Amino acid sequence: MIGDRVRAAYARIAEVDRPEVWIALRPLDEVLAEAATIDPSLPLAGLLAAVKGNIDVAGLPTTAAAPSYAYTPAVDATAVARLRAAGALILGVTNLDQFATGLVGTRSPYGAVRNAFDASRISGGSSSGSAVAVALGLVDLALGTDTAGSGRVPAALNGLVGVKPTKGLIPTTGVVPACRSLDCVTVFARDLRLARRTIELLSGPDGLDPLARPDSPPSSVEGVHRLAIPTAEHLEGLADGWASAFADVVGRFRAAGVEIVEVDVTPLLRAAALLYEGAFVAERTAGVGDHITAHQHLIGTDLDPTVAGIILGGTRFTAADVFRDQQRLDELGAAGRAALAGTTALLTPTTTWHPTLAQVAEDPVGANARMGRYTNFANLLDLASLAVPAGVVDGLPFGVMLTGPAFSDRTLASLAQLLADPPVELFVVGAHLSGHPLNHELVAAGGSCVGRAETTPDYRLYALDTVPPKPGLLRAAGGASIAGEVWRLSASGFGAFVAGLPRPMTIGTVTLADGRTVRGFLTEAIATETAEDITAHGSWPSALAARTVDPALSPG
Repeated sequence: MIGDRVRAAYARIAEVDRPEVWIALRPLDEVLAEAATIDPSLPLAGLLAAVKGNIDVAGLPTTAAAPSYAYTPAVDATAVARLRAAGALILGVTNLDQFATGLVGTRSPYGAVRNAFDASRISGGSSSGSAVAVALGLVDLALGTDTAGSGRVPAALNGLVGVKPTKGLIPTTGVVPACRSLDCVTVFARDLRLARRTIELLSGPDGLDPLARPDSPPSSVEGVHRLAIPTAEHLEGLADGWASAFADVVGRFRAAGVEIVEVDVTPLLRAAALLYEGAFVAERTAGVGDHITAHQHLIGTDLDPTVAGIILGGTRFTAADVFRDQQRLDELGAAGRAALAGTTALLTPTTTWHPTLAQVAEDPVGANARMGRYTNFANLLDLASLAVPAGVVDGLPFGVMLTGPAFSDRTLASLAQLLADPPVELFVVGAHLSGHPLNHELVAAGGSCVGRAETTPDYRLYALDTVPPKPGLLRAAGGASIAGEVWRLSASGFGAFVAGLPRPMTIGTVTLADGRTVRGFLTEAIATETAEDITAHGSWPSALAARTVDPALSPG
């Protein structure tokens, strides 16, 4: 039932204890009442969603992460209204880099949003809270915005799909402007199909946003897809292991029949520099500069000093500077299109590194600048872009990005699907079961529960002598059927999940009573020699209920 999913989500929110993710949550009773009215035939019926705090949600404060800017809208932004109309339930509004200015997720008086996989590292921004809410399994999908990479960088750093559609496909009515002519509403999800389905449901002019435009798909690509990749010099400076991970992705596309061609992307990178180093930053000043000027006494408390400096820095440019930079952008855009001529899309890493919170604090501007190398030019040059997970490096997500011409959104999704990992089904019997203490690790790895299952009657279950105690599953004579759950993860999510698996736990093949063989948690036989045999209980929860092991302890 939808109501049960809502209750579980609020319990999960309390469990993970990440208050910096949210600016405002709706009361549980209010969401439950709305859940009872959802038509189950709707395309997103009962899915749970979060909304970035610079997008209007009726009845909740729109702050853009600046309390002094707060107002309470009477109506939803167009994107939010369409999300609700499709059956999604909005749980609350999320934290962000203030005024959507930043790619780090730390520039907010509501707190730095920590990464879903490593709390010592940044989440990426500016749509930080929305990305982490999805990555931690608090919601199924979330809305963000993307002007310079804000819907793609946090997706990459948290192992998510981040869709930045063609400018204007989703109206920005009800969105606090960062750069009004460049802003895009974006979608985060753990699954590419869900992300794309949501984009389709949110798209189309609303009669209110003068920059909104109808979809105009390009002609279908015939023959072999050709992907452009940067030359080696433009892949320098990536985090340790990322160049190798990117090369692996290139190899996977080649194996899928895609032709790869190296391209000099210098014009695109020079265009990217104009977003913050040129006169285009004055559009940020036009958007919220008056508010910052009127509240300069709050800089350092309510207003982030780095954000304030960037936005007020736009005042140094003249109208003539804007036109000069626009001409320069036109020239670079033409050169970039010429370089990419004959290719379907550009494949790059989504970003260049994954810094710690401390590294960003030491150099907030420089650290942020490194994040946007491959993202900043997309909206300036009217390109569509899609960030997708592409594996794990040193236990942290690695992501790549496909960027193509305006209205190539569906083509990019088709290409990304070639990269999609085959699903891995995993049988779990212990603390990773739904409602148990470590279930969040499965959810954070992008897992979804397929359903309950049990093994063939030749397995034994033990309460292992570990701290904390763990159940151990082992195939053995004289056994019984052991109940658990089957979870489905992508191969990359599975890899991230098992990377830190402690001994004596192992992953092996488990045969289920219905004849399927899946991966599953097993244990080394030596660990069972002194362990209590709890096979007769048929499952770990039943053993806990019988107090065979101390339920006050956190099982593994």
